[in-house]
Amino acid sequence: MVRRRVAAGVAVVLLIIIVLVINGCIKSQAKQSLKDYNRQVGEIAREFDTQVSKPLFTALAGAAGKSGIDVQVQVNQLLVEAEKLTSRAKSLGVPGAMSSAQRDLLLSFDFRVEGIQKIGALLPTALGGQSAQAAPKIAGDMELFLASDVIYSQRVVPLVQQTLSSNGIHAPTSGSRFLPNLGWLETSTVVARLTGQASSGSATGAVTPGTHGSALVGVAVGTNSLQPEPTLNHIAGGGSPTFTVTVENTGESVESNVKVEIDVTAAGKQLKASHVVNSLQPGTKANVEIPVTGVPTGVASKIQVNVTPVPGETNAENNKNTYLAIFE
Repeated sequence: MVRRRVAAGVAVVLLIIIVLVINGCIKSQAKQSLKDYNRQVGEIAREFDTQVSKPLFTALAGAAGKSGIDVQVQVNQLLVEAEKLTSRAKSLGVPGAMSSAQRDLLLSFDFRVEGIQKIGALLPTALGGQSAQAAPKIAGDMELFLASDVIYSQRVVPLVQQTLSSNGIHAPTSGSRFLPNLGWLETSTVVARLTGQASSGSATGAVTPGTHGSALVGVAVGTNSLQPEPTLNHIAGGGSPTFTVTVENTGESVESNVKVEIDVTAAGKQLKASHVVNSLQPGTKANVEIPVTGVPTGVASKIQVNVTPVPGETNAENNKNTYLAIFE
């Protein structure tokens, strides 16, 4: 009886050890699957940015003087690559806890594919002497890329990070920004970038000889230099900040009346302010201080800063940027 009891006790101990080992293996496998999913999502997102977005907007910005069919062929090749990346995302092994993140990830990537399809179809018209008719549609289709970036930064990344954190995993999730800047949402900018010619409404006034250009160098509030979206900036000092906007004359001519605009949207409120630089010498920079009052505190604000293109400026890609911030 003693031997039997000892044997039974040993069997119970072995069973407990086996259960603990198996449970540990299951937990380890579950954590590894979450890590693998996070890594694979990051890889696909980075490839979207480097292998699709960058060459796409390079092709569009360099389309002036080229055949619309030739540029369309380039864009269609990038469409194929975007579809391959989306298919890879759909075939991922998705842990159950990542199902919501996966759903939003596929929605984000589908928007990118749809945007490339629609824009590619409009290029022969836009580059065939009918830019006025095609540019508004192209600018509208660019909103698909903006929606994709918002979904990725505001839904995919937070959901993945939340799941990783709840399972004791601390690993970064790669960001992704397909639309390089908000200038592509404006018809006049699309015309200028596709055709190399400023649209009739993009600038006013006489154009002096030499190249013309302006650029948004940076934005700060006090000692805080703002980082562009998707970074969320935290700014102390309350709801009446003064924005310091650094503007550069990138052309060869003196520019007059360079207008700098700020648009702050938060908690359903939209606040606008602007300042005009009377004169800016070629190759020089100016710091423009623009106060904005009444910004809601404790909530996320969207800040759009724009340097109005000067007469004769044909490439306004560096003229604007968007920032996210919480004023405290």
